[in-house]
Amino acid sequence: MLNDGLTEQKFEQRADETLRALDRALSELDGAEVDLESGILTIEFEDGVKYVINSHRAARQIWMAAERNAWHFDYREEDARWIASRTSDELWTAIDGVVSRKLGRPVGLAK
Repeated sequence: MLNDGLTEQKFEQRADETLRALDRALSELDGAEVDLESGILTIEFEDGVKYVINSHRAARQIWMAAERNAWHFDYREEDARWIASRTSDELWTAIDGVVSRKLGRPVGLAK
């Protein structure tokens, strides 16, 4: 696992900062309601579909479920990015992609 050297405290700090930043960025979008509570960020679209992004303390990862897929992102300290272990997708880019596809327009998430 990529996050073996990441302490639980540092993971919590990084994950919390990231989820709060995502909440702020996604809250600006028309066509979706965003809610961050207890480390779980929920994006609900007008048709009732929900995407979920959450911190997973035991694995020290951020997990995302969207479009009938799941991603597990590891934190890379050297470049301060969350990268999916299976696909090498970067967290912000992956969220931008799934939300843009769902809304049918580019959303251009800014970190």
